[in-house]
Amino acid sequence: MALPRSDYLSNVWKDGIFDNKVVFCTGGGGTICSAQVRALVHLGANACIVGRNVEKTEAMARSIATARKGAKVIGIGGLDVRKIETLEKAVERTPTSKLETPILTNLPENSAGAAGNFLSPISNLSPNAFKTVIDIDTIGSYNTLKATIPHLVASAKKHPNAATNPDTGGRIIFISASFHFTGMPLQTHAAVAKAGVDALSASVALEYGPRGVTSNILTPGPIAGTEGMERLGNKAAEASGAAMRSNPLQRYGSVKEIADGTVYLFSDAGNYVNGEVLVIDGGGWRSPGSFEAGSRKYPDYLLDDSFARRIFFLGMLRFFGLEYDDMTMKLYIFMRGARDISLLREVQGK
Repeated sequence: MALPRSDYLSNVWKDGIFDNKVVFCTGGGGTICSAQVRALVHLGANACIVGRNVEKTEAMARSIATARKGAKVIGIGGLDVRKIETLEKAVERTPTSKLETPILTNLPENSAGAAGNFLSPISNLSPNAFKTVIDIDTIGSYNTLKATIPHLVASAKKHPNAATNPDTGGRIIFISASFHFTGMPLQTHAAVAKAGVDALSASVALEYGPRGVTSNILTPGPIAGTEGMERLGNKAAEASGAAMRSNPLQRYGSVKEIADGTVYLFSDAGNYVNGEVLVIDGGGWRSPGSFEAGSRKYPDYLLDDSFARRIFFLGMLRFFGLEYDDMTMKLYIFMRGARDISLLREVQGK
C-alpha cells in the first residue's frame, strides 16, 4: 500500500519533473534516504537503492515502487560501500541503459550498526571504531562517487547544465552533518568523517563543475522517527520537551523536509547550485550550548567519566543479551556502588 504523499513530499512540486531520470542511493533502506528516494520516484524517477541488509533493502525497494504506478525500483542488499567492486556491480544493475541525473550518495544507515550513530568520548573510542566510521562514511562516499561519476559526466554532456535547459544531467548530493562546524563532544568519529565528506563534495564541485556535474551537501538536523534519533536521542529530554526547546523552531524536523530539500537540489530550480551545503535543521546548529548527557551538563559528564561508565554498562547488557530493568540496575549498583544510581536511571530516562 502506497504511503500518503504528505508523509514524504510537499505539494509544491509538480508531478513528472524527474521523468526519465534515475537515482542511485546508498543506504536507501534507511528512514531518511528512503523518503528522499520515494519523493524522487513519486515525481517520475526510477531508482536503485543499495544497502548491507538484504531483506530490509529489497523490502524498502518494493515499498518505494508503490509511490508511482509503473515505477522501477531495484533494491540490492549485501553491499559493502568499503568495497568499490560491489558498488560498480550495483551501478550496472541500475534500471536504465544510461544512468542519468540524479545520484544520491549517503552514509549507509543499515550497515555496521549505523556508522557514527553512537556516542563515545575520545577516551573510550578505539582506533578501530574510529577507522570503521571513516571507512564506511568517508571512504564509502568516495567509492560511490568513483563508481558513478563516469555515468554522471556522460549524462551531463548529453543534458548540459544551461539556464535554458529544464532537463539537465549529472547531480550529486552527499548527506552530511553539522557536528564539525563547531565540534561536538562524544561525536568525534562522526564529525571527522563528515568533515571529510564535505571536503570531498567541494572538490568534486570544482573538478567536475566544468563538465556540467553539480555536487552539493545536504545536512539534516534532528529528524523525528529516524534510526539516528532512536540511538542518539535523549528520551527524558524528549519526553519533557527540553530537547525540542533547544532548537530555534522548538521542534524536530521531518523526513518530508529533507526530501523537499533533495528535490530542490536535483530539480531545475537547483541548476546553478554547486559546491554548497544546505543545512535543514531549523537553525539548530547555531543554537548555544553543547551536547548534554541526561541531567549532566558539559563538561561534567566528561570530567567525572560518567558517560564512559554509562557506555560500559550498556555494552555489558548488550553482550549478555539483557534488557535494562530494576534487577540489572540493582546488580550494577551492587558491583559499582550506589553513587551510580542516577546514571543508571538516565540510561532509559527513568
